[in-house]
Amino acid sequence: MKHFSSLFRNLDETNKTNAKVNALVHYFNQADDADKIWCIALLSGKRPKRSVRSTDLREWCAELSGLPAWLFEETYHIVGDLAETISKVLPPPLTSSDHSLTYWMEYIMALGECTLSERKSRVIDAWNRLDDFEKFVFNKLMMGGFRMGISQKLMVRALSLHTGKDENELAHRIMGNWSPAVENFEELILEERKEDDLSKPYPFYLAYALENGPEEIGEPGEWLAEHKWDGIRGQLIVRGGQHYLWSRGEELITDKFPEFDLAPGLLPDGTVVDGEILPFKDGQILGFQDLQTRIGRKTISTAILKKAPVVMRMYDLLEWQGKDLRSKSQEERRQILETLYRSLPVNPLLQLSELIDFENWEELAKIRSASRDVQAEGIMLKNRKGSYQVGRKKGDWWKWKVEPLTIDAVMIYAMRGHGRRANLYTDYTFAVWKEDELVPFTKAYSGLTDAEFRKVDAFVKRNTIERFGPVRSVTPELVFEIAFEGIQRSKRHKSGVALRFPRMKRWRQDKPASEANTLDDLHDLLEHYGS
Repeated sequence: MKHFSSLFRNLDETNKTNAKVNALVHYFNQADDADKIWCIALLSGKRPKRSVRSTDLREWCAELSGLPAWLFEETYHIVGDLAETISKVLPPPLTSSDHSLTYWMEYIMALGECTLSERKSRVIDAWNRLDDFEKFVFNKLMMGGFRMGISQKLMVRALSLHTGKDENELAHRIMGNWSPAVENFEELILEERKEDDLSKPYPFYLAYALENGPEEIGEPGEWLAEHKWDGIRGQLIVRGGQHYLWSRGEELITDKFPEFDLAPGLLPDGTVVDGEILPFKDGQILGFQDLQTRIGRKTISTAILKKAPVVMRMYDLLEWQGKDLRSKSQEERRQILETLYRSLPVNPLLQLSELIDFENWEELAKIRSASRDVQAEGIMLKNRKGSYQVGRKKGDWWKWKVEPLTIDAVMIYAMRGHGRRANLYTDYTFAVWKEDELVPFTKAYSGLTDAEFRKVDAFVKRNTIERFGPVRSVTPELVFEIAFEGIQRSKRHKSGVALRFPRMKRWRQDKPASEANTLDDLHDLLEHYGS
């Protein structure tokens, strides 16, 4: 754990890519195989489930540190991170530990099988054996909220330097449904294999956002264009007579979408398509909120299947007749995909994402502006000659999204942020007017500069009306332009609406609160763009 905690600290203390990669290479060079596999898993998002409730941890920490509960809670609100708060207020350890990362991961996983009293005893025993920073890392791992300051792509680069294996091969090897509790570093990473696990997807290629228009990326004839669909990115795999459906977040979601049980009868063996899972009914794409009714549910009822059936709109072919096509050009892959699509039995489950015909960028811009009319987020641009790459790399795939919807709103509540903003009020609740009343409708915590956050924080502290635990109500004076990607009806909110991806676009220091938008304005947007 000492080596892993040192790695965590080194990654947290630098923003330099090479320094991060070098720190991870150094860790791989000194760690044993069991710890390596756990490190790979943690950096790939394969974290154990939370085994201890945060309320219990707060109670045990307050008891062990001798702090009254109210003082611990006040400390937590100021620090902004529970794992860090606990590590700071606990007394020094009674002893030290040289146990490995693997030992502590197995220790954490075993907590789920303990009674509450046993769990408390084991957690306190761990706290008494770890120094402050080790306790912080242990708490993060135990609470299921572990994040490390390095992307999976950089981790794969470091692993490649450590093993001498190709980055693309390594990225493919660590995809899929494997567990660090049972996998072996030799077998997963080093061993030569004739064929991969049948269910294993390919690493997804991710597009960069096009900020200033397409003129900067070349001539229109160099690019293929299609709509950017607003659904769940997925890979549909048919191998060995079975099918597997993976989300971009490397989650196996086959059981969430039983419609694709038909896939082995539609696609030939040895096929992997990349596309968008969309709610689709009566010949129309439904809104993303309809898809949300299927996300996170353990069981999919007949009623849900009937209300929000799904299709896959295919836009790339990664494997065909058992062969990896990713090194072929976008144009070649598209031609094979279209040939495949024309050969399929007639079935609406698998659809082709049609290419957009356009002569120049001005014509494409007009098509982009109408994207919401077809339930799309904008335009995807793909270089005709580009290969299918790994991760987010500039050059060949660009997303040109439509401008967000906006509304001017008044800030009425504020909370402290988290992490480096834990000492500032950066999380805000916004409202619009309904006659003479301000009706809250959304929260937002991103979009301002650090300097602006400091100014708003100072305003909050000077203009607090009431306090409700960590929340402060403030004088309703500040107006912000709130940008968002979508709007939908909601029975859970007093305003009757819910926004998708709300953020602060700008602080409207030129506008008094009385000139903020109204609830009727929100409902007009709902009427035109929502459902």
